[in-house]
Amino acid sequence: MATISLQTPSLTHTLQTPHRYRTIFKASSPFNSTISTNLAPNPNNKNKNKNKNKLLGMGVGLLAAASMMFSSPFDANATRIEYYATVAEPSCELQFAPSGLGYCDVAVGFGEQAPYSTLINIHYTARFADGIVFDSSYKRARPLTMRIGVGKVIKGLDQGIYGGEGVPPMHVGGRRRLQIPPELAYGPEPAGCFSGDCNIPANATLLYDINFVNIYSGNRK
Repeated sequence: MATISLQTPSLTHTLQTPHRYRTIFKASSPFNSTISTNLAPNPNNKNKNKNKNKLLGMGVGLLAAASMMFSSPFDANATRIEYYATVAEPSCELQFAPSGLGYCDVAVGFGEQAPYSTLINIHYTARFADGIVFDSSYKRARPLTMRIGVGKVIKGLDQGIYGGEGVPPMHVGGRRRLQIPPELAYGPEPAGCFSGDCNIPANATLLYDINFVNIYSGNRK
């Protein structure tokens, strides 16, 4: 048997307990009490502690999941990207070049125009004539890098961005709407085909909203 002694300025208590399990606690208090205990473990307490730990773990997991759900920046970005991909630029009155290309400027832009055969960065949303979106750089969360004026893209984009045949060139920061007839797009052949399914039907008129982001910084000087 062991002894539990509680010492205070005016009182001492002595208890007898089994001596098999001995734990000593030093209590920090104004009385500087020292407690020595020899207590056998209670098996019920172990089960209670396990249950408490399980509940605590579940609670922490739920809080972490909720935090990710409501505060993740990717959710906000996805919403913003989807917005740009499905909402058109403000309307403007189209003008038509002799080639049949329709164009109008939503914003003229503030920077330089792209030199011939230069890599540029643009954001775009592409639609069919009925307004259905079939492609968008916003959905990929990065602009498209393209070489301008040398036939690397459909003729309607080259002419609509670089200019020519009565169409003024775009400037960095500019936003332009293009209506591209089939002969300046993909013509009588369907395009974007994979395993027999084609994204763009034959003889499709295409609508593009173009945002001239900047001139690509990796161009050779």
